[in-house]
Order: sequence, then C-alpha cells, then structure tokens
Amino acid sequence: MKKIFFFFTLLTVALFSSSQSNQSFDIVVKGGTLIDPKNGIHALMDIAISQGKIAKVAASIDPKEAKQVVDARGLMVTPGIIDLHGHVFHGTQLNHYLSDGMAALAPDGFTFRNGVTTIVDCGGAGWRNIQTFRRNVIDSAQTRVLAFLNIVGGGMQGGDVEQNLSDMDPEKAAKAAKENSDVVIGFKLAHFLGGNWTPTEKAVEAGKMAGLPVMIDFGRQVPNLSIEELFMKKLRPGDIYTHTYASLEGTREPIVDEKTKTLKPFVLKAQQRGIIFDVGYGGSSFNFEQAIPALKAGLFPNTISTDLHTGSMNTSMKNMLDVMSKFLLMGMPLDKVVHAATWAPAKVINRTELGHLTVGAPADISILRMRQGDFGFYDKTGYKLKGKERLECEVTIRDGKVVYDLNGLANPIYVN
Repeated sequence: MKKIFFFFTLLTVALFSSSQSNQSFDIVVKGGTLIDPKNGIHALMDIAISQGKIAKVAASIDPKEAKQVVDARGLMVTPGIIDLHGHVFHGTQLNHYLSDGMAALAPDGFTFRNGVTTIVDCGGAGWRNIQTFRRNVIDSAQTRVLAFLNIVGGGMQGGDVEQNLSDMDPEKAAKAAKENSDVVIGFKLAHFLGGNWTPTEKAVEAGKMAGLPVMIDFGRQVPNLSIEELFMKKLRPGDIYTHTYASLEGTREPIVDEKTKTLKPFVLKAQQRGIIFDVGYGGSSFNFEQAIPALKAGLFPNTISTDLHTGSMNTSMKNMLDVMSKFLLMGMPLDKVVHAATWAPAKVINRTELGHLTVGAPADISILRMRQGDFGFYDKTGYKLKGKERLECEVTIRDGKVVYDLNGLANPIYVN
C-alpha cells in the first residue's frame, strides 16, 4: 500500500512539474481586439508576456502556456496609455502649487485605473528641485513618471516665482536635463504673464543645448503675442504647443477665429512644419467651440493629454479616457485616438521603446471597454454634447504585471 501511495505521489509531482514546464509565459491576454497603431494592427489577437516584455503576438496562443490568463473577450487591447501632460510632483509645501505642492497628485492613484502606464509631469520641477521630485515621487511610483523640466529653476510654484526671468537659466536647465536624462525628456514654459518672447527663447535655447523638445503653455499676455510667429519662427519642428483647443478669454490668441468660427490657415501649416499640437485639457484649457471647427478643418491633435491636477480632475475633465472619448465623439477615428495616446507621444518624447506591443517591448498594456449608453460630455462653459459611447478601463498591465483589474478578469487573481 505504501508503494502504491508513493507511486501516485511521484506521478502527481511529475505531472505538476510537466505542466509548470509547459508554462513558458507569465501572462497571456486572450481574445481581445488588439489596436497597435505603430504596427498597423487592428484585429483579434492574443498577447503573451514573459519577464516584463512582450513575448509573442499571434491570432491564437494556448492559455495553458501561461501562469496567468487575462480574459479580454469583447474588449480592446492597446499599448499602455501615455499621458503627455500631467502634474504629479505632489508634496506638502504650502504655496508651491504644482512643484512639491498640494495641487499635484500622487501618480499611482490616478493612472492605472485609467489605463495610463506612463505620465509626464509638465514643468513641476525645475533644475533646483528635480532631485526632490526624483526622490519623493519618480523613484517610488509604480507608474513610469517622466518630466518636462521647467525653464524656471524653482519649478511651477505659481505667482512671482514663474515670472522671474533671472531664474530662467538655459545652461543650468540643460545641465540638469543631461544629468537626469533617464527621466527628463524636455523643457516646459508656463504661466508667464509678460508680453515678450524672452522666456520662450530661453526655453528653446535649453532645448537646443540638451537636444530635447520644448512644451509651451502659451498665453495670458495682453496684448496677445502672435501664435503664428510662435509656430513659424520661435518653435522648432518637434516642439509642443499645449492647450491647443483653449479659449482663454482674450488673454491668448486662439487657433479658431472666434468671429468666423474657422481655423486660422497657418495652424495646419504649422502642424505640417512639425509643430506638435497637444490637448492638455486641464480645468479651463479646452473649449468645444474651438475643438469642433478645428477637427472639421483637419486639425486632429498629435497627442491627447489631461493636464491632470486637483484643479482639473473633477471639472469637465475627468481622466484620460474621458478626454479620448470626447475626441471620438467629435469624429476622430478610434485608431487615431489610440495613436495620439500611445505611439505618438512615445515618439514626441523620444521614448520609442514605449507606445507599442512589438515583441521585446516593455509589457505595458491597457485593456479597455467601449461602454454603450447615454452619456453627456461638457466643457468649462457648459457646452454639452451627447454621446452613445465612453471608454472605460478594465485591466492595466505595467511592466508585465497586472496592476489594475476592475472586474477580476485575470485568472488566477494575484492580490498585491
């Protein structure tokens, strides 16, 4: 009897070991519609993950080959979403606004639940406090956090700090960017109230020194500086104009003529020249009355982003998927919307290992549901559009691990 028991024990161990040895993948995402703009894929495809990387993309992968299977039937599978414009240099400093202050947000609480695996902080830190940002936020976040370094040394503290021309030092900014090249992907200018080009020129000079793009949050000058001059003479191809579809109550020249409701012709020429037009929705930086005629005239955004912070996330802007849903509603094709939230921003920030699901790429994946229903989408003015579809996140995979699972679609479920 003991011999029989021993035999069956050995057989069980052997069978278990055999099944384990056949599990060559950590995760298989099964049955979803893969939308991967870089690789021109929009089809039912399975994805296998091993050691944090995409290991296989095929029409069918045996789920028995994986330790964990994610059921994506009826869902869309995209590369991990990249939010090009957010504010996550959160802290406890009074009157520091978005630079180690209380208006910025801890990234992990607002990214994964919306399919975002990479967020770029836009100008929270300057060359004086980039190390504080690294230590307190970047190095501890599960979300991949990158940064546009503010041309102002003290970062985006608001008020007089951001008006200090003497603290806009291209050489020190470029030096800090080079020393932190693993996380700094460009420079940011924002909130300057003076009616001159000096801050723009200093930011672009830093960009030239470091070989990096510049993002411009332009406006609040009365009289307005010319956006045509900005696009055609001051910025370089690859530089970024954010808050593209904003009307700022006369403090910035808009892209759509507010009298004729038509897109100014030089704007499309600027996009053709290589200027990157970013949404940067924010709390007050998006108007349907700008966006609708602009899209009808052919100005789709190069990149879709939120401008996420405490002052924006509970207004007409809810999250990245809300903004993407609005552009779908305005007629931007689904593949272009996904492109503007994945591969396009990856190229803009020169992180071309991201934003796609090629074999060998980091396994950052967003699994989305297109919810059907009756939805209302409004802007800061109360202008409202009704829609029948809204994007929602079901599962987010970051670096080969399930980090968000709304309805327990992973089997087995690993609770961290």
